[in-house]
Order: sequence, then structure tokens, then C-alpha cells
Amino acid sequence: MKTILLFTSSLLIVLLLIFIIPFAGNSQTVKQKSSDTLNIGFVLYTKSNTPGTLFARWNYANIWSGPGIATGGPKEGFAGNYHVRYFYENGDFSDEYDLTIEKTGNFYSVSWIVKGIVLAKGVGMEIENSLAVGWRRVKD
Repeated sequence: MKTILLFTSSLLIVLLLIFIIPFAGNSQTVKQKSSDTLNIGFVLYTKSNTPGTLFARWNYANIWSGPGIATGGPKEGFAGNYHVRYFYENGDFSDEYDLTIEKTGNFYSVSWIVKGIVLAKGVGMEIENSLAVGWRRVKD
């Protein structure tokens, strides 16, 4: 009887580890924006080995985050026009934009655009070969 109880307990722990716990941290796609959600985001762009391509690490309101990739940009520097796709931590697709990065002195102005409409604006600066950008949606 003790052996069966031990086996059942072990099986339950294994099932929890395999099926339930991995999904606990990946509920980003289910969370909804509420009235008290901060309209503040951050993204760090780093250059890939492919000219005109940037890797992204993004966060919005400390609720949603994940990787991304911007393509179609200039061969050198950050300033230019890109097409960017963002994903959640669990690999699900999040958003897609036309991305415009403009150099303004020592800093950058950044816009995220869909069908010609600016949906988010940000400001950034270069830090150790990366572009750090704080941003917000234009409309709450």
C-alpha cells in the first residue's frame, strides 16, 4: 500500500511539473489592460550580425514582455525605417509595426506605426552598442 501511495504522489508531482507549472508564468496572452495599467513601455534594441536587423527585448507596464526582431533597416546605425514583430515570452505573436527611428542630436525619437497611424511614441539613447527606448501608447 505504501508503494502505491508513494507512486501516486510521485506521479502527481511529475504531472504538475509537466503540465501546470510551465503555464503559470506564460499567462501574458490572457491578461487584459485595466484602468490602472501603466501606459509605459521599454524596449532594448541590439544589432544583429545581419545588417539592417535589430533584436528587441520589450516590456509593457511590467505585465507583458518578450523578444522581437526589426528588419529592413539601414546597414549602419540605428536611425531608419524598419518592420518589427514582437512576441510574448511563451513565443506567441504579440504585435507588428512599421518602426521609425530618428536621430535627434545625441538622442532618438521613435514611432510605432500601423497603416500610417502612429500608435506609440518613444525616446531613446545609445548605451553600449544598443538603443534603449522608453515609450507609451499615444492613446490610453
